[in-house]
Amino acid sequence: MKLTIIQTGEVPAPLRGRFGPYRKMFEAMFDATGQGFSYDMVPVSDGAPFPDPGQLDGIVITGSAAGVYDDLPWLDPLRAFIRKAYGSNTPMLGVCFGHQIMADALGGDVRKSEKGWGLGRHRYGVAARPDFMRSAPGTLAVACSHQDQVIVPPAEAQVILRSDFTPNAGLAYRNGAAMSVQPHPEFTDDYTIALAELRRGKAPDNVVETAVSSIATPSQSADLAGYIGQFFKGR
Repeated sequence: MKLTIIQTGEVPAPLRGRFGPYRKMFEAMFDATGQGFSYDMVPVSDGAPFPDPGQLDGIVITGSAAGVYDDLPWLDPLRAFIRKAYGSNTPMLGVCFGHQIMADALGGDVRKSEKGWGLGRHRYGVAARPDFMRSAPGTLAVACSHQDQVIVPPAEAQVILRSDFTPNAGLAYRNGAAMSVQPHPEFTDDYTIALAELRRGKAPDNVVETAVSSIATPSQSADLAGYIGQFFKGR
């Protein structure tokens, strides 16, 4: 199965030399599931044309520094792409910004949260268990980095992950071919720490310090990645 990575952002320039391009994080995450995926990448935020979603095996929409409310030329085409993919039942995953833009395109409400920055390892309650998550435990500890949140999910979506900080942290859609998550299962611990440190001066110091210390909590990113792999392979 080939996953087409719709790249909407990149690793911040100060960290790129150390951690490489964003797509490699996703490829490493999916490779570790052992599901035998192959990959293509379409950098739409750099102006690359959108493919026909009905002709793709699977879609991954990445994180981004952009917000759904920004005035960027590729956002409306991305919304149209998402709606067409959803109507075509093409398997589609959104992560962080991808989670938000999918919700926005499909009728939800996304805004910059009054709660501020979510950084480091957060623990999410498993609110529902679609078939691909039948074996999920009660909670999953996964890295995050965001200010924006899905405030109201689309009517088509069921909440599958939630926390007090991020009530709509994971969504599964009624067509059975779309899901999205606010946290980043593709992040390694060292990248999560580096990204939190990069937020100093933007996020409050206590939020950054809490984020750095949170990495002592064992990661369950591989578990979430495994469920995502099952989601794609089950389609």
